[in-house]
Amino acid sequence: MSVSTHVLDSVTGRPAAGVAVALFAGDELLASGATDADGRCRLAEGATGTGAHRLVFGTGEWFTGQGRETFYPEVVLTFAVRGPAEHHHVPLLLSPFAYSTYRGS
Repeated sequence: MSVSTHVLDSVTGRPAAGVAVALFAGDELLASGATDADGRCRLAEGATGTGAHRLVFGTGEWFTGQGRETFYPEVVLTFAVRGPAEHHHVPLLLSPFAYSTYRGS
């Protein structure tokens, strides 16, 4: 299974560079990193198993670094892995007081 994300600041219409991201399966930390200049982060390559996985985004620290307030100090997205050989792309569209996501390709 591979997992990647793409974080976009929907207020500025720009990539959100430098957002901390962690990937968990249950309580086990599988990978962590930060978004690059294009707002992208690749977190896992290879089999990690099926079941629930979580992406945890450090949005509070990122907004503080931007000199902005946010209602969400972190965003947690839980998704189901049914096909461990598939690529899972989970984008995050972010603003200080709302966020949305979808299953990407």
